[in-house]
Amino acid sequence: MTDKIVVLVTCGSAREAKRIARALVGQRLAACANILRVPLESVYRWKGKVESARELLLIIKTSRQRFPALRKEVQRLHSYDVPEIIALPVASGAPGYLAWIAESVRPAKGQRSLLR
Repeated sequence: MTDKIVVLVTCGSAREAKRIARALVGQRLAACANILRVPLESVYRWKGKVESARELLLIIKTSRQRFPALRKEVQRLHSYDVPEIIALPVASGAPGYLAWIAESVRPAKGQRSLLR
């Protein structure tokens, strides 16, 4: 098992997905965020009713250490009251790719850690 994770976040629009993705990568909370622009149809229970909505999916690569700050930032930026933020462990991967994730989410020299 690695210390890397993949985080899934659904968004209501392409604009919102891109804004969240750019913020997370810009703040070094994520190494990469893929935006699946093929609309998904989500069916879910909300406030006692079965609802459905068209959404886009963000697939975000980061580390377990950066997840608390990433989750907080997604919650701050997201339009939903309760956004989907699900972290899945990465069991293994190409060593070079895993090292790239680690380097990409390491706070820059002089940058305060956002883990608080």
